[in-house]
Amino acid sequence: MKLPRRQFLRLAAGAAALPAVSRLAQAQAYPMRPVRIVVAGAPGGANDILARLMGPWLSERLGQQFVAENRPGGSGNIGTETVVRAPPDGYTLLLVDTQPMINATLYEKLNYNFIRDIVPVAGISRFPYVLVVNPSVPAKTVPELTIYAKANPGKINMGSPGIGTGLHVAGELFKMMAGVDMVHVPYRGGAPLMTDLLGGQVQVVFGTTSLTIEQIRAGKLRALAVTTATRWEGLPDVPTLSDFVPDYEASSVFGLGAPKNTPAQIIDRLNKEITAGLDDPKIKARIADLGGTVLAGSPADFGKLVANETEKWGKVIRAANVKPE
Repeated sequence: MKLPRRQFLRLAAGAAALPAVSRLAQAQAYPMRPVRIVVAGAPGGANDILARLMGPWLSERLGQQFVAENRPGGSGNIGTETVVRAPPDGYTLLLVDTQPMINATLYEKLNYNFIRDIVPVAGISRFPYVLVVNPSVPAKTVPELTIYAKANPGKINMGSPGIGTGLHVAGELFKMMAGVDMVHVPYRGGAPLMTDLLGGQVQVVFGTTSLTIEQIRAGKLRALAVTTATRWEGLPDVPTLSDFVPDYEASSVFGLGAPKNTPAQIIDRLNKEITAGLDDPKIKARIADLGGTVLAGSPADFGKLVANETEKWGKVIRAANVKPE
């Protein structure tokens, strides 16, 4: 039987609309099965801890398990690409940290474009770094360190847990803005870095709060400044670096992302529940215990922050000619 042209076109249009209707229905019923939060790092890191902090909250609020899945390697590129290649259905999410914002410029050839291929869901937290020196360094303030470094160009070692890490580029930003020449010494992780900092093989480090706080409180390291725009409650007497180097700011940023084309209804629902979680006193307190502050906001807010951080670190990497190992 031959269908009239008008009836054929009507049926064809209806068939074409079915996938969109199905996606809408699935988004409205989300989640219908467990969700994995991919952590592009090993267990025990800040991103892993935050994924395991927010996962149970989302599980309780949304009625399905949100499970952290570690995919370390490739400076975070392996885990990030896992999410980029996943179906955009809300069942594979990325615990975003600062590393992919750095990697966007650090690596010339990636199999993805972070800004294009991962859509922002929500911010979670921001963590300061601490500028610390070995007590053998004759500087008790940032201005004194700057004067000392300028008087001894190329003679001060600045350690980091690896080339292209957040702590490395934070140090490079300081070198550029303060106009000092310090030699970067990369290590394979924080533990050997701290050993050599305490031993005096390196004299200056931009460290995480978790890496440095015990040694600072024990008097084995001297904290000169925190790198965020405001002081950190954990070291209330330590000034910000921007007090001495205007407009300096560096921090670890954490949030949640999803593959591009994930339905807006899913993004908005996840953002709503994460925002509620960040207002919960227990979660707030846990983030504070870790050394961070909550970073609540809309998906657009987090997206703007990611774009700004990617641009900022891109400029530092190009200016300092940082190349991956």
